[in-house]
Amino acid sequence: MTRADIPNIISVLRIALVWPVVSSLLAGKYEMTLILYTVAGISDGLDGFIAKHYHFTSRLGSILDPLADKLLLVCTFVTLCWLGLVPLWLTALIISRDMLILLGAVAFYFLIGRFEMAPSWISKTNTFFQLALGLVIVITQVAPVSEMLVAALTMIVTGTTAASGAHYVWVWGHRAFMINERRRGH
Repeated sequence: MTRADIPNIISVLRIALVWPVVSSLLAGKYEMTLILYTVAGISDGLDGFIAKHYHFTSRLGSILDPLADKLLLVCTFVTLCWLGLVPLWLTALIISRDMLILLGAVAFYFLIGRFEMAPSWISKTNTFFQLALGLVIVITQVAPVSEMLVAALTMIVTGTTAASGAHYVWVWGHRAFMINERRRGH
């Protein structure tokens, strides 16, 4: 193991936290969920900081980090929806965006070729607000939280999720178009 593996280890640990987060939610252990979810959220920022600040980036890390984010967020929102704490339409939007990106990445890989995963600023913003909304929803189960805050975060997550999905379609669609044009000699 090298120091460059540290961000990847943090991402793997974040993946390992997904099941305990879901289990504690389903068991109604919201205080435990808060601790686990907060650790997972902080580790997301920590692995990114370490990777960028110390130049410990790798292809594996470019896959593990977003995978860890998506597993945590999708599993959390599906569980919160199952428990009736977030609306089905919001969970469907979040899952649809992630499926669109996944299917687009697979299509790009097989039709165009290898690519480097690079989250956009809107995607990073979206991840932040999804994490924040998940955290606030869990907090509502142990302490009073302003309904306006929950409504505002829900609206922000709706907007950033839709904008992020559209941005990925535009950027990667344009990139595929330009690569195909170059291949054809135009």
